[in-house]
Amino acid sequence: MELLVLVLNQPERLEEILEGFLHEGISGATVLESTGMGRELCEKTPLFGGIRHLIQGCRPHNVTVFTVVRTEEERNKAIKVIHNVIGDVTKPNAGIYFTVPVTSVSGLVEPIR
Repeated sequence: MELLVLVLNQPERLEEILEGFLHEGISGATVLESTGMGRELCEKTPLFGGIRHLIQGCRPHNVTVFTVVRTEEERNKAIKVIHNVIGDVTKPNAGIYFTVPVTSVSGLVEPIR
């Protein structure tokens, strides 16, 4: 099992991501509103706030999506959804995703299929 974390810099695409997950049988995810470092610096540090127009990170907010994927196949399906919705994640302001191993878990409910 792995925890897939997606920081989505395009919150308007969140619904597409979640619908894509459901379509692929990934039925559980947690979504949090989040703020990136660039935004915090733009808003709270006068030096950076003065040059705000130069920093691409000055977005209102991001969303962070957490989901536990049980298999490599499920992880690959989730990543495929992410790429299909937001495209090339290496482009600026797309977002970032990563996975980390889950060694212990409790409270997961099997999806109804």
